[in-house]
Amino acid sequence: MRFLNTLLKKFGPGFVTGASDDDPSGIATYTQTGAVFGYGLLWTTLFMLPMMTAVQEMVGRIGLVTGQGLTATIRKRLPKWVLFLFVSLIVLANTINIGADLGAMSDAMRLLVPQIPFTVMALLFTVFILVLEIFVTYKTYAKILKWFALALFGYAITLVIVTDNWRLLLNDLLVPSFQFNRDFIMMLVALLGTTISPYLFVWQSDEEVEEEIADGKTTVASRRGASRAEVGDMRQDTFLGMLFSQIIMFCIVATAASVFFKNGINDIQSSAQAAQALAPLAGRFASLVFAVGVIGVGLMAVPVLSASASYAMAEAFGWKNGLYKKFREAHGFYGVITVSTLVGLGINFVGINPIQALIYAAVLNGLATPPLIAVILKIANDKKAMGKWKNGWLSNSLGWFTLVATGTCAVLMFVL
Repeated sequence: MRFLNTLLKKFGPGFVTGASDDDPSGIATYTQTGAVFGYGLLWTTLFMLPMMTAVQEMVGRIGLVTGQGLTATIRKRLPKWVLFLFVSLIVLANTINIGADLGAMSDAMRLLVPQIPFTVMALLFTVFILVLEIFVTYKTYAKILKWFALALFGYAITLVIVTDNWRLLLNDLLVPSFQFNRDFIMMLVALLGTTISPYLFVWQSDEEVEEEIADGKTTVASRRGASRAEVGDMRQDTFLGMLFSQIIMFCIVATAASVFFKNGINDIQSSAQAAQALAPLAGRFASLVFAVGVIGVGLMAVPVLSASASYAMAEAFGWKNGLYKKFREAHGFYGVITVSTLVGLGINFVGINPIQALIYAAVLNGLATPPLIAVILKIANDKKAMGKWKNGWLSNSLGWFTLVATGTCAVLMFVL
């Protein structure tokens, strides 16, 4: 326990960002990927690692150096239409994701405690998350998020239990395969949208600011600039967070391929359904571990989704914001958190299929990612904003590669 506490203290916003990337809605997308394509898309876990690391490093550096969140920097330096398009995409996609995540968590919990109705479970999760987010101090809240992230290790355990063909698995991980058809490209765009997600851009940049505020730098002026050690720590934290995210993605896709694709089950519509379906094929223990992972990571991801939507909205309109502030100091900020969470909850009760909405939201994110990366590249190369910490050749090379790769996939989806 002491070792874990020491280890978690070394992890910062980058680790929480990476872990929250594997939210229940992401788990559903990864599970469907493995069920439909087997091990055929495992190579994307390696392919996307440098891409997502480069983008998240840029937004983390923007927050660290400017002393402001990404949206506040966009508001200051780019046209209003760019700002409001950015905020609209964040709020819409996040609200849909919140609804899908709350539904998946409630379904997963009912696998463990079937006596409690879905509605009651969803309401309990909603209240619990809102209380944590609004009334718990940032330092305590950040620690809680890191502990919830440990639930993701359940997917590594599940993979070890269910996989019996490691040679084929490793071959498909290292040797890319590609299909020129619309279903394959649409799944690839959804994977990119789920993995390199706009809400992660907002969350990490703002949490770098929150960390500085927690260290006593309470004004923008006092936060501007960064030492070499601070940037180095941020880069290490970001890489470890993205690596952790992709390891978990790999485990989920491989588990679905080993169990569902192998047995001809190609339509898994939710992470909770995946947990339930595992029981007769891989054993009750694997099913329980999978379900606990859905719940644990959902408790981490829903607050990240609602907070990133709120950061975007509050910074766009110049409201007081930050998880370090008390409710009475930032009514608008906490109001957006509350409303987006409640609207997300409501999606589960108005006849909208949250999983179908989730797939389209993931595709929408995938389509939105290229122009948003272009915005990030522009700011990260702005000498006036970034000073000596503007992009170097490696950040620009990886950033432009990511822009071209995501843009090409988006175009191919409409061409094929």
